[in-house]
This record gives sequence, C-alpha cells and structure tokens, in this order.
Amino acid sequence: MNPTSESVQQLIESSNLGERLRGVNQARELDPASSYPLIVQACKDDNSRVRYAAVSQLDTLGNQDRPQTVGLLRDILFNDPEPDVQSAAADALGGLKVTEAFTDLQSAYDTTDEWLLKFSIVAALGELGDPRGFDLLVKALESDITLVSTAAIGALGELGDPRAVPLLLPYVQADDWQVRHRVTQALGQFDTPEVTTALERLRQDTSSAVADTAKRYIPE
Repeated sequence: MNPTSESVQQLIESSNLGERLRGVNQARELDPASSYPLIVQACKDDNSRVRYAAVSQLDTLGNQDRPQTVGLLRDILFNDPEPDVQSAAADALGGLKVTEAFTDLQSAYDTTDEWLLKFSIVAALGELGDPRGFDLLVKALESDITLVSTAAIGALGELGDPRAVPLLLPYVQADDWQVRHRVTQALGQFDTPEVTTALERLRQDTSSAVADTAKRYIPE
C-alpha cells in the first residue's frame, strides 16, 4: 500500500524511533506539497537521526515555503546540538542557493570547531556562487583539516573567480591523487594559458582518474 499523508504523519508522531525514521523516508513518496509540512515537523524531532534525515530533504522541498525553510535552516545551523544536523542545514542552504544566508554561513564557519560543519559550509559556498564567499574559501584553503581544504579547492572552482587560479595551481603537484583530481575539476572552470599548461600536465598524471578528467577539459 502506498503511503499517504495520514499514514506518514502517524509514523512521524510515533513514540518508536524506527517508525519515525521510516515515516521520514516514506515522505519522499508523497507529493512535495504534502511532504513538506511533515518534514518540517520531523526537523524538530527529539532524536538527531530523525532531524538529520528530515533536514537532508529540505534542499529539494524547501521551495514549498522558502521563507519558512530559510528561517528553520538558520535556526538549525546555529542552535541544533548535533554537528551532523547543523551540517545538513548548511548543505540545504547551499542546495537551495540561499544567498541571503551567506553571512550566517560565514559566522558559523568562524565560530565552530567542528570539522564536519566547516566542510559542509565550504561546499555550500561553492553551490551558492556568491562572490562574497571568495575570502572565506581562501581561508578554508589554508585549513589544516585536509577535507576542508580539499573542499575549498572545489568550491573555488565553482565560484569561478579568476583570482583563485594562482592559489589553485600549486595543488597540481599535490602528493594525494584525490587532491589533484579535485584541483583538475576546479581548474577546468577557468580558461587561461596557465590553466591550460597545468591541465596538459595533469592529462599525463599517474592517476587515471586525474588524467581522464583533465582530458575532458583538454581533448587530444
């Protein structure tokens, strides 16, 4: 039997954690207008797993009521006690391209010690495409947390600010092939002689993933 708004709401309001999680999952099968208020309700659940599962759906449902969604995500970003839920909120703000939340993301990055939240904020800034994000991404590029600095490489590529090129070029020689792969993707968003030279080098990389990606930007 296909889930209905009534059956999903019953699950989401259950005292049983497994049923609440199942309700959040089944909400995906409803039409967005019916699913949205149920997911908003689940975002306030006492259990962090339920909240995380619900918040993770807001990047696709949030435009059902964008002002309510933005307010909810801002509140979660700063006030949820669990970093993974806060990170899901940052992801959703990026996915929804909520440029008006840029200062919130910046503030959260500067005040948190949680690497996961920093990582999600950096990724969100790439999706936002807001030029104000450049300076924060440069700061993230210098992070001693590898996942954060690697995410900053990708986000700078998405942002497309040409000032990023000289900052990205040194990573062409990174020891880690995953970093070289990320910088290949980032450099592919620019068109300068320096970038062309770097991509030519990356096309000969010992990692097939890196070389194949470079070839997409500079065909044989």
